[in-house]
Amino acid sequence: MLSDDTLTIQPMVAEHLPGALRLSQAEKWPHRIEDWTLILNLSKGVVAIDNDEVVATAMTTPFGSVATLNMIIVAERMRGRGLGRKMMERVMRLIEPKEWRLVATQDGLPLYEKLGFRQTGKILQHQGVVQAPADAEQLARPGADGLGMATSEDLAILAALDERATGMDRTSLVCELLQVGAIFAIRAAGCIVAFAAVRPFGRGEVVGPVVAADAGQAHRLLGHILAERAGKFVRVDTEASTGLAPWLSEHGLAHAGGGIAMRLGPPVPDNGPPYTFALAAQALG
Repeated sequence: MLSDDTLTIQPMVAEHLPGALRLSQAEKWPHRIEDWTLILNLSKGVVAIDNDEVVATAMTTPFGSVATLNMIIVAERMRGRGLGRKMMERVMRLIEPKEWRLVATQDGLPLYEKLGFRQTGKILQHQGVVQAPADAEQLARPGADGLGMATSEDLAILAALDERATGMDRTSLVCELLQVGAIFAIRAAGCIVAFAAVRPFGRGEVVGPVVAADAGQAHRLLGHILAERAGKFVRVDTEASTGLAPWLSEHGLAHAGGGIAMRLGPPVPDNGPPYTFALAAQALG
């Protein structure tokens, strides 16, 4: 059992990020301090401190009636003492969503199942040096139908499309993505019908979310983004059910692990189309 003699659990703040980064680096996670900062800006979290050292983290990101659980790490020397469960219980007290979601590692799966989470799908992590698609679509002129860039003026429609696809109100996330990265969108009859975001992450860039009515739209968006990044390192996380994995592998993004999508609570409906073809991050859905 866990001894609390030298250990305290407290709210996570920016000053804890260097210690949190050391934890994720020890697990060979690719996150930079900037990646931790983005998630913390959207989230609430707790840290466990032992002798002035961050030894565990857990965060929750509220998106309307849904919240994701993420960045759940326990230092190797602290494992097997019940700290992981204690961190989960503490972070889940911070908010009261209708539904919880997370992407589990194989190691974390037993704990989440004990807490009542159910498996809902398989997440496939694809990454590598991009081999550009030969038939990538070029950008249309600004505001015209076809493939183009989204701007801050498009925030409301982008967030509404994302909410239909995910059941989550991620306006705050979409706003962040417009600031730290770029969002490409497909317009038809003057309206945005699909979009894909790309931003710096880890050793390169990550593409997601990709929100589209069908695989054809997803390929159009991804094709342009990958063509612009030929020879560069890119990551995409996709659900196995999308069928996107073979196409990603064909363009240099090999399967490199993944996780198990899990949910707890009465399900908040996803009202697609459109659908999510790539996650914003395993931490954020």
